[in-house]
Amino acid sequence: MARRSSGPKSITLGARGKGALPVKTCARCGRPFEWRKKWEKVWEEVRFCSEKCRKTR
Repeated sequence: MARRSSGPKSITLGARGKGALPVKTCARCGRPFEWRKKWEKVWEEVRFCSEKCRKTR
């Protein structure tokens, strides 16, 4: 079985599960949202939970 190597910035679930993912609050609607793989490189700049919130700021 092949092992995947994780980079220094990657967030892995491992034994911690989904509860260990970072959470932010949307600047528009105020709802909490969790880290997503597609936001890995820009997580510090993410402010909105969805495209709809981003477009209706």
